[in-house]
Amino acid sequence: MMMPRQLLAVLLLGVATPAFAQDRAAATPPPTNSWRIDPGHSELTFSIRHMVSRVRGQFNNWSGTITGDLDGWESAVVDVTIDAASIDTNHERRDADLRGKDHFEVETYPTITFKSTKIERSGDRLRMTGDLTIRGVTRPVVLEGQLTGTAQERGRTRAGFEASTTINRKDFGLVWNRAVEAGGWLIGDEVKIDISVAAIR
Repeated sequence: MMMPRQLLAVLLLGVATPAFAQDRAAATPPPTNSWRIDPGHSELTFSIRHMVSRVRGQFNNWSGTITGDLDGWESAVVDVTIDAASIDTNHERRDADLRGKDHFEVETYPTITFKSTKIERSGDRLRMTGDLTIRGVTRPVVLEGQLTGTAQERGRTRAGFEASTTINRKDFGLVWNRAVEAGGWLIGDEVKIDISVAAIR
């Protein structure tokens, strides 16, 4: 039975089978070091200050691949792609603005991507460094996380993972803002990103 620490390298953001591999699935079984996300039990959310409160949202469509040797998880590689147009803050007009040229400009930059460059462990905690690309601008980010549990279901290994990071939106060209009457700005610069993943091997 696989120990939780052996799973840490492949649980950060979940995986989805690449389209080109689906046609070969019947003839070639997936590698044992490949995991897929369970979209019904995973989330990618964010929050940012709005005057005196915080706005929270999520991306509804995102997928990725995580591959690596379970006996040497430090060499694992994580690739994630997010559909920028799937941004959802529970406010249709605001979401339309966020998709526009003042913010994510999704017609020109339809995806947000992340690719890991280094993975470190301290006990059951994981520290992943990687390159995040938004609006064509790439910057290094660090995600801190931990394993939330593992289970066997119908002969499959299921595992959970949570992680978070904070970025400055201006580092990625998201510079729009507006002064408010009482002084200060409409929105903050720091964006907190949280992920909660259920992955199936």
